[in-house]
Amino acid sequence: MKPVRSVDIEQKNIEQKYDKGLVASTFIKYAAYIIIFFGLLYFIVRYVFPLF
Repeated sequence: MKPVRSVDIEQKNIEQKYDKGLVASTFIKYAAYIIIFFGLLYFIVRYVFPLF
């Protein structure tokens, strides 16, 4: 017969805290980068390539 062992299980609840304002400002920042990139790309295709 096996001996009965008493095992205590410890549970940890991890809550990830984040600021929604920080997420929104990061999204706006990267959206602005993408808009600037495509604006520059449009300018190059529309005005610089026809010169060649």
